[in-house]
Amino acid sequence: MRKLAWTTLTMLAILGGATLQAGAKDWKVVTIATEGAYEPWNLTKPDGTIDGYEPELLRNLCGRMKLECKIVTQDWDGMIPALQAGKIDVIMDALSITDERKKAIDFTLPYASTPGVFVSDKTGPLAKAPGSGTTIKLANDGPTPSMDDLRKAFKGKTIGLQTATVYEPFVVNNFKDEATIKEYKTAAEHDIDLVTGRIDLTFDDATYFTAAFAKPDNKDMTYTGPQIGGAVWGPGEAFGIRKEDGDLIGLFNAALTEATKDGTVRTLSLKWFKLDVTP
Repeated sequence: MRKLAWTTLTMLAILGGATLQAGAKDWKVVTIATEGAYEPWNLTKPDGTIDGYEPELLRNLCGRMKLECKIVTQDWDGMIPALQAGKIDVIMDALSITDERKKAIDFTLPYASTPGVFVSDKTGPLAKAPGSGTTIKLANDGPTPSMDDLRKAFKGKTIGLQTATVYEPFVVNNFKDEATIKEYKTAAEHDIDLVTGRIDLTFDDATYFTAAFAKPDNKDMTYTGPQIGGAVWGPGEAFGIRKEDGDLIGLFNAALTEATKDGTVRTLSLKWFKLDVTP
């Protein structure tokens, strides 16, 4: 689940970007942008090829749609301007559906809905926080009584999280009065501080930690407390497409519906994330 906030430059590009001519197109070739650096959603292999959950799912969908799909790499902050300018046709980068983004672009059906999780040192006193091994579904990111036991357990502790994500309001609203909240530019930075003991907990996307836990330096990290999902994080992650390209959205939605019904989405999510992220 990617960042909620956009830079001023990006927003200006959205508001002032070129408007392309509407109308159905005879889609044969589609250009899809991804970072190739948000493992395991998307990654760049040593030989330069792009792989991961999203690229593998895309290849399956393009086969169903009988389209030639070209994946290109693009910096995160430049994706929506590139889409608006017609340089690419689709954004594929763990892009969360939000009301803010829907003002600028449209989305396909979601292909993932992922929970947020707390992580601690597996040898520390917070390794088995209340609710560990369970899942809680929340409707919004406001303070909720379902977090009361965790608030008590985390009293006086320091929680690290990446700034400008959909997780920030939830953590701040529910724990600011009991714990110190430390924000980081990247998720990897809060992992380093957890491992070295400078903070007590982190909170991030469960799928992010699938890759983070595999790194040797993070071998003592573990999930703690309940997994938190539901409408609190929005509808999920989806492909971003120009508003005027409704016909392309229709093609993707039909293929995604088939891939969900026949279990392809579940199979690929278990392969890459070790959990089922089917919406």
